Amino acid sequence: MLLGAAVGWEREFADKPPGLRTHMMVCLGAASFTLVGSAVFREIAAGSATSSGMDPIRVIEGVVTGIGFLGAGVILRSGEQVRGLTTASGVWVVGAIGTACGRGYYLLAAARTVLALVILQLVSRLEHRVRGTKATGDLD
Repeated sequence: MLLGAAVGWEREFADKPPGLRTHMMVCLGAASFTLVGSAVFREIAAGSATSSGMDPIRVIEGVVTGIGFLGAGVILRSGEQVRGLTTASGVWVVGAIGTACGRGYYLLAAARTVLALVILQLVSRLEHRVRGTKATGDLD
């Protein structure tokens, strides 16, 4: 999350979309999907994964792809202004949270939920404080 923030911070102050929170959310989502995939792989390697004939990694792959299409549907561009990037990245992170829940990784899912809320609420306030603007909700 912090490494995504580093890139997002630069984009934010170059006034280029996507900005700080979007980069943080995408980094969080990618890390979450990777952690779940790694855990599933360990289960398969240890022989403790259920053998229902389905490949759980392919299920995760399908979820990631499908959520990407959903997120794309909420991004709007009007001239130079782009809206919906943070919402789209939030949808993607929630997909990672749901994937973790679906595999029974409730602690991982809860931790990711807290981190997502920190990004969406506290980082938003920080952005507005640094810019000297009033926080009026999710503008992107």
